[in-house]
Parts: sequence; C-alpha cells; structure tokens
Amino acid sequence: MKFTDGYWHVRPGVTLNYPVEVRNVKASREQLSVFASCKKIVTRGDTLNTAILTVNYTSPMKDVIAVELVHHKGREAKGPEFEKRVDGGLAVLIENGEDIARLTSGKLSVEVHKKEGWSTHFLYGGKRLTGSGYKSPGHMKMPDQSTYIREQLDLGVGEYIYGLGERFTPFVKNGQVVDLWNEDGGTCSEQAYKNVPFYLSSYGYGVFVDHPERVSYEVASEVVSKVQFSVPGESLKYYIIGGENLKEVLDNYTKLTGKPALPPAWTFGLWLTTSFTTSYDEGTVTSFIDGMIERNIPLHVFHFDCFWMKEFQWCDFEWDKDVFPDPEGMLKRLKSKGLHICVWINSYIAQQSYLFDEGKEGGYLVKTKDGDVWQWDRWQGGMGLVDFTNPAAVRWYKDKLKALLEMGVDCFKTDFGERIPTDVVYYDGSDPVKMHNYYTHLYNKAVFEVLEEVRGKNEAAVFARSATAGGQQFPVHWGGDCSATYVSMAETLRGGLSLGMSGFSFWSHDIGGFENTATPDLYKRWTAFGLLSSHSRLHGSQSYRVPWLFDEEACDVLLHFTQLKDTLMPYIYGVSVEATKTGVPVMRAMVLEFTGDPACETLDRQYMLGDSLLVAPIFNSEGIAKYYLPEGRWTNYLSGEVVEGRRWVEERHDYFSLPLLVRPGSLIAVGANRERPDYDYADGITLQLFELEDGREAAARVYSPQGELELEVRVQRQGEVLKVSRVRETAGKPWELVLRGISAVTSVEGGTAAAGEQGVRIVPQAGSGEISITLA
Repeated sequence: MKFTDGYWHVRPGVTLNYPVEVRNVKASREQLSVFASCKKIVTRGDTLNTAILTVNYTSPMKDVIAVELVHHKGREAKGPEFEKRVDGGLAVLIENGEDIARLTSGKLSVEVHKKEGWSTHFLYGGKRLTGSGYKSPGHMKMPDQSTYIREQLDLGVGEYIYGLGERFTPFVKNGQVVDLWNEDGGTCSEQAYKNVPFYLSSYGYGVFVDHPERVSYEVASEVVSKVQFSVPGESLKYYIIGGENLKEVLDNYTKLTGKPALPPAWTFGLWLTTSFTTSYDEGTVTSFIDGMIERNIPLHVFHFDCFWMKEFQWCDFEWDKDVFPDPEGMLKRLKSKGLHICVWINSYIAQQSYLFDEGKEGGYLVKTKDGDVWQWDRWQGGMGLVDFTNPAAVRWYKDKLKALLEMGVDCFKTDFGERIPTDVVYYDGSDPVKMHNYYTHLYNKAVFEVLEEVRGKNEAAVFARSATAGGQQFPVHWGGDCSATYVSMAETLRGGLSLGMSGFSFWSHDIGGFENTATPDLYKRWTAFGLLSSHSRLHGSQSYRVPWLFDEEACDVLLHFTQLKDTLMPYIYGVSVEATKTGVPVMRAMVLEFTGDPACETLDRQYMLGDSLLVAPIFNSEGIAKYYLPEGRWTNYLSGEVVEGRRWVEERHDYFSLPLLVRPGSLIAVGANRERPDYDYADGITLQLFELEDGREAAARVYSPQGELELEVRVQRQGEVLKVSRVRETAGKPWELVLRGISAVTSVEGGTAAAGEQGVRIVPQAGSGEISITLA
C-alpha cells in the first residue's frame, strides 16, 4: 500500500506521523524501549498536541531481534497469533549510553542513535545489515479515518529480496508490490495460495512480520531504496533474523516459527491421480494402475480426487456408493498392489452433506454476525465452513478423517482453505480479518495431527495447497493450478523456489500441468523436472495423466526418471532429514548454496536438489538447456562428462536426459533399489565421490526410512591420498565407494579396488574402520 505521492508529498487526505527525535530511552534486563516524538521539541509547548511512537526491542532467541512499533496501545489485541518458539533463558546485552542505545542478541545488534533524529541500525558481527531512518517508521491516518503502521528498512546497492511465500511473479521481489492475502488465483497471477510475511535478503538477513492479517509490501517500489511493509491498526511487530549465511537465517526463522516434520519415505515416490473432473470408478482406477505395472513403472501412491464423494455433497467423507459400491474391498485390492492411498478433502461442508446438519447443531461451523451459519454458493451450493477455533469442531472433523484412515486411506490432499470470509464470527472470538490467512494453518494442523495420532510420528503427510507462516510444519505442499505450457512450468518453479526461501522444505507440483492437456513433448520434459523434485505427482483437470495417453516414449521417460529418483532416495532422504533440523529446503535456489556468486543471485530456472545436485529443467520444445555452473569441475551425473564451471552452458538433450550436475567435492549416497522409494537405504549402498580437491573433505550420511542415522562416511584428500573414515555404522550392512571419473588407483589399504563403468570401485574389508587410497 502506498501512502506517499513521490518523494515530497503524502497522498491527499493522508496524515503521516513519523518519529523526529528520541525523547527517552528505558532499559531493563530484557527490553529496550524508545519513546520518540513526531515533531521537534524546542519549547515545553511543543510537547502538546503531538503523537508519540514507542518502539520496543526484545529478543525471543539468539540472533533474532523483535521490533514493536506502537502508536496507541489501548486497543484490545485479538487473535489469532502466529505460534512462536521463545528461548526463555536467553541472556541479552542492553546498553543505554549517552549517544547510542544498543540491544545485542548473539551476534545480532540493534543500535538507536539518540541524537540523530530517528536513526536505527541492525548489525551482525559488527557489519550493518539494514536500518530505519528519517520518515521510515510511521503512523498513517487515511481519509476514511482508518489507521496503518508502516516500517521502511534500507536496501543496499545490489541487494535482492526473496520469499514472501509461494509467488509466481519474478523470483527477485525488488520492484514489486506484494499484498499478502491468500487467494485461489492459480499460478499465472500475482495472487498466491501461500502468503508468508517473511523475506530473505541477499545481504544475509531475514525479516518476519508477525501479523497474520494482510501485510502490504512495497519492495523497492514506493521508495526504491527501501522495503516498506504496513499493517492496519495501531501497532506493528517484526523480527530481524540474523545468521552466518542465508541457510542459517532460514534455520533461525524456522526455530522461531517451527521446523518441518519428516514426511514418510513412501511419499517421495511417484503419485498418480484420477484427475479432477474425469470419470473414474474402480475399473478405471485399476486399469491405470495395472497399465503402470505392465510397463514396469514403479507407482507408489494413488490419489482419488474430489469425485470419490458424491457431487454436491463435498465434503461428507463418504465414498459415492453409486461409483464405489465396495470401498473397503477396493482399498484392500489396491493396497495389495503395494500402493498407498490419498483422498481429496477440504474444510467446506456443502448443504447437501449430512455433516451440514451435524455441524449446525453442534456449533461446528463459522457463523454470521447474526448467529446464523455462514453460507455461500461458490464451489459447493450452500456450503458452510468448519470453525477450527472450536476444539469440539476440531475433534468432530478429525473423527470423520479417522474413520477413513481406519478404512485404509493413508493421507489427505488438503485442498482449498484460501476463500475465507471476513464478515463472520469465530467460536473463540478471533479477528476474522486475521483469520483469513491463518485459517489454513488451523485446517492443515488438524488434519496433520489426526494422521500422527493414527499413523504415528514421521508417518503423517498432507498434500496442501494453502499455507501461511508456520505451515512448513505440516508437509507436503504443492504449487496449485498450473497450466500445460512451458511458461507455466517455469512460473511453477519460481513459486517453489520462492516458497523454499520462505521456510518451506518440501514441495511438489502437477507434472504436465493441471489445466488443459500437455503435448507429449511438454509432458516428457515436465516428467524429468517432476521426478527431480521433492515430491512427484501426475495430476490434471479434464484429462488423465497416464503416460501412454501421450505416447509410448512417455512411458519409457517416466520409467527412467522414476527409477532414477528411487536410486537417489538415500541422498534425497538424507537431505530431507537434515531439512527437519535446519529448515533449509530440499529444492534450493542457487543463491542459497552460492551466496557469494553474483551470477546466482537472480537464477530461477535451475536449482539445487540438496547441496550437491544441480538440476536445470528444459523449458522449450527444442530440447535446449541454458544454465549457469558456479566455479569448479562439475560432473554430469547421467553421462559422467566433466564440465568446468563459472560460466554459462548451452546444450541439447533428448527426453532421457537433462542437466543433472554434481557439485565438486560431493559424496552422493546411491541406493540399490530402483523399484520403490522406501527401502533399506544402507543395505548395499554405493557412495559416489566426485572431484574432491586436495585439502578438502566430503561426507555422506545414510538414514533409515524411519530417519535414524545408520552410516556416516567421510573422505579426506591429502595430495594423491584419499583417507576414507567410517564415522558411524550401526547395522553392519555392505557398502562400497565409487571414485567417479577415476579409472585406476595405485594402492588400497583396508579394502579392495576394481575397475568399474563409472570409476574405480572400492569395497571395504570386513572390520576395517579406515581405508587409504593412493590415486594413480
């Protein structure tokens, strides 16, 4: 939202009060409070008829500073509020000197320069990150007498802003106006399903605005040297989040708002759905599954979309008996083929559903100001909305889902949750405007909780479309309604990278596009991208997504990349386990891994899958890949070709290939199973070593499908000698090391060497904790 008219003026009818000078500073053990007048005080008379802004600085945890701007503090605060983890025993250093007041938490400090008008600075390790100066914070009264609080934080030269949720607009947010308001807008507009009031700066810090309601950002737009954010009301709270690098900033942000859970290993396999409006019954579904089996394409999850329930009755959580007369038997028959089952749900209760009457009687549905059940006819005729602020409604909703889980369903696609009205009344008195974005958090939390209650920890997964800050705790999320075009494929990736910069670790998208039907060419290119994503799902709207409907080669391409992903699962799952500890996404924007490389700061058509694999999807029918390689000797994982980095590369690929490059100095864990994602990763594991330089070390950790560390190996290079150390081994399962691109070695102590197709194979001797390899 813009309040000014160019540099000199405010907009007609807007009154702006901003701090002009610091009048008093109070310091306690935990808080620094600054009182600033909104005009220059020369005489005692100047203290009359002027606004005062109070700015409170605190720290909820190390390297995080909370800033609260307050105009009038008499307003009663209404929920909801984002859940935050606070370190109650944190010690902060507060200094109140003659010229400078300072609060320090860890390496992060805020300095208030008392005698320079309004001048505040945030520093990490003594280096300035950003700050707030003349006319930056302010209180606005609008022509309609509504009020807003804003802040403007400095942007440095060459500083880029990322994040703010899953946004399909340009990856770098500079120059954009971003209003955080969850909408069902597809992937082709500035609207977003997942609005998160957190951004990352290329200067190495993050900013989290602690408001679930609409937050309006002007990112180098209203004032090109500032990031402005504003909220309605009389106060604004935000956090400056520091760290040694961007990944540590994400770690600190997710410590504050919640770490992601670990999805079950089976969810990383290939998902196939009925599609949305297509016709399907058990015969149709079985024909899809059997067709995949006949073509040896590993399929791991089958999803039933909306019409598993009877039309006009969504959601009643009952199988349409006319189409599925024996749902329990059908689920058993499908699961006997080795499948997990997902079904579509949402939190809207149609008037034709028997649950509507139950919800009305029990007070489980959101109400109007007159005390009636709120209803409208969009999506489902006469639908109501489950009130997740009512504990009884949450239990009621969970019990309906629990019955499906007991029947054999394994997970839920939690669709919708964006079209939430603001002229309603919630059970707990929550502010309906704040609930608009926050509603999805309560919805997905309830579904995730019942999955954990029934299936157990690390066995719960949703497939969610909407989210806000904190929603990363309930994976997995997918990108929503994209179209079957290369342009939409690219915008989809932008959205996923943007979400990853917002604290979400696990993400998926509709392979081939949701709207319309892809050409065989696009389907095959999107298949490669989809199987090299965190989670992989074939889904569409009005047509099926089984590969043989495109062409027979599509079947071979799908088989190829599904098997590739299954063999990479020890590596991908290891990255996923680490993501639950750090909050760093599985699919990472290049700038997260190569922050010091200016060429990586704006890249949005390629990404890192974990810290070691670079993926560059192909976005054209010519099969031409254009991508950037950072410095070093990179190895094409599929061909073995070594490519020198710090340059742009252009090359042509067939459908069974794409740029999949291994970072120099990587030790990649490759599994022995090509048929499923959930297997004993440590049994028969191959650790592949790539281009380890002298004086460097590479490490690999292999976890069980339950997330337990089973094997850890480190390799150090000293001249022409590789020292291989088995740091941890719990199961005594066989493993081997492959030196990719190395055809011969001079000697091996503690193991045996043999020539292999990809490089020398090293097999450890039984009981040997270390191996010494002398390179030829």
